Amino acid sequence: MITLGTPLSPSATKVMLLGSGELGKEVLIALQRLGVETIAVDRYDNAPGHQVAHHARTITMSDPVQLKALIEAERPHLVVPEIEAIATPTLQALEAAGVVRVIPTARAARLTMDREGIRRLAAETLGLPTSPYQFCDSLEELQAAIDAGIGYPCIVKPVMSSSGKGQSKIDGPADVKTAWDYAMSGGRVGPGRIIVEGFIDFDYEITQLTVRALGADGQIETHFCDPIGHVQVGGDYVESWQPYPMTPTALAESRRIAKAVTDDLGVGHDGQPSGLGLFGVELFVKGDQVWFSEVSPRPHDTGMVTMITQWQNEFELHARAILGLPVSTALKSPGASAVIYGGVEAQGIVFDGVDEAMRVPNSEIRLFGKPESFVKRRMGVALVHDADVEVARTQAKLAAAKVKPRLA
Repeated sequence: MITLGTPLSPSATKVMLLGSGELGKEVLIALQRLGVETIAVDRYDNAPGHQVAHHARTITMSDPVQLKALIEAERPHLVVPEIEAIATPTLQALEAAGVVRVIPTARAARLTMDREGIRRLAAETLGLPTSPYQFCDSLEELQAAIDAGIGYPCIVKPVMSSSGKGQSKIDGPADVKTAWDYAMSGGRVGPGRIIVEGFIDFDYEITQLTVRALGADGQIETHFCDPIGHVQVGGDYVESWQPYPMTPTALAESRRIAKAVTDDLGVGHDGQPSGLGLFGVELFVKGDQVWFSEVSPRPHDTGMVTMITQWQNEFELHARAILGLPVSTALKSPGASAVIYGGVEAQGIVFDGVDEAMRVPNSEIRLFGKPESFVKRRMGVALVHDADVEVARTQAKLAAAKVKPRLA
């Protein structure tokens, strides 16, 4: 039997989120609805999650001294990483010492904080199909890897970045230097190692949201959401929709790969398969063939569409699963999401046209409340449900376009 306490009391069930952007904000809201005391941590003040949590803390999460001191001072029951740039060895040490439980596990946080750890796990340990790849520490190594077999076109990414930052496609020799420089500028913790991947001529890519949750018998069960299709520009999500139609063979293979990866990431420091929560598994598909791309052990940006398509959205699923509560991945309605960008570089912007956007049939708008806007910073999302997913996609993009950010 799961017991939950009362927030701001000695009995409180306390959960700390490391990273409190728009995804973390929704997880915090889901946790608060279950009476959990929440601590939102981010690298800057007034992050979206700071605005809804019981407690807001600002630290450099990649600094092991700051991170350890905060966790020891707050003593949460659960620590939930929401970004990659975290001092994961500190999390591993605190988890091993019994100070805190990390979601899904500290080992998973370490493996997925950079693309090298998770790619080697998927391809070399688990033997899952992936694109050909090499890791490089210099421009010369990048060129050598391309010449030795990766070939053109290929994709270059920093081993540690998020939302497509530093990612680019190389079509020929003239693009190599530019791609290297862009990757060096886009790493989450500054210049460093990159991965170069051979290009897969896929038909489409999906996100397979996968949930590890406790069943009625106390054993961990794996649940799958309907596949989510998405469009990325420069590695950054701009729209998504659910469900994505797949052949039965491709769907089964997608879920086989997703379960293999999440089963492994669910193994803790003690060797037990204890890790709970939602994972976003990204996959390339061509016909019945499926290739593993990436995995995040947390809600996924493309999964924001579930706020309008599922009875329990991805944030509610994550909150329920990590607390040991039952989950349902049932679809409520087909639907789509489209990103609302900042459009301007300023602090404290305003948004015109929200009323017009909400007049689009079956639409909802979420504005994230980020204190600073950039031209290509994700500041909100439009959501639309419709029995016809293509209608939903068209309407979501229409609703997003009606929201006009501007200087205050």
